[in-house]
Amino acid sequence: MRRRVDNSTPWAVRRCGPCRPQPESLEHAIAASLQPCNLSLRMPLNDPALAAAEPRERAARLLMQAAPVAKLSLDEALFLIDAMDPAFVNRGTVLMEDGDEDETDYMALVLEGEIRAESGAALPGEQVVMSVLGPGSLVGEMGVLDGSARSATCTALTDLKLAILTSAMLQALIDERPATAARLLLAISTGLSARLRESNRRLRAVSSVSRAMQLELDATHAVNRRLLNT
Repeated sequence: MRRRVDNSTPWAVRRCGPCRPQPESLEHAIAASLQPCNLSLRMPLNDPALAAAEPRERAARLLMQAAPVAKLSLDEALFLIDAMDPAFVNRGTVLMEDGDEDETDYMALVLEGEIRAESGAALPGEQVVMSVLGPGSLVGEMGVLDGSARSATCTALTDLKLAILTSAMLQALIDERPATAARLLLAISTGLSARLRESNRRLRAVSSVSRAMQLELDATHAVNRRLLNT
């Protein structure tokens, strides 16, 4: 995602230019998002403190919700948010593309809006919706850790407000506030672990279906052979 951020304006109103435009229509994107998906990460926003907070504090509280295992204090979360770049993204925009190796060294915290995450299917041109991510979700964590190619395509289903953290920003956090950075890394690793478990669960389900289909095919072939030999 190519970001053009005006750092001369306050945190809450800085804007960035659009990412790569999504070639499909918004109606198609919404229709695709209604396919069954295995995971929905829409964070609850009924916290009175969250609803009443000003933009900077609200972003910090969303980060705290996204990383409960890290047990971030509000001061720590505010410090992390101040280290991140805010970004506004138009609906229909592709933030990250499966297999993309360019500009992968960043992740995003969703502040407002929803993102559809999908991965390539077995058939060319097809995509499998993996999750719908809402406020409080982290996106692109693997990239900020190792800068490797993206493993999913993430598309904005609505206009988005994001907080962006790059690998360089993360390294600066480690140098300046190692304990706080360690809490953030714990949150990132915990989220990745949960996704890995979900991927393993889906893989086992697919493997089970594949074995059942193979048994049915073997039985059908056996019956056909007997019929041909009679």
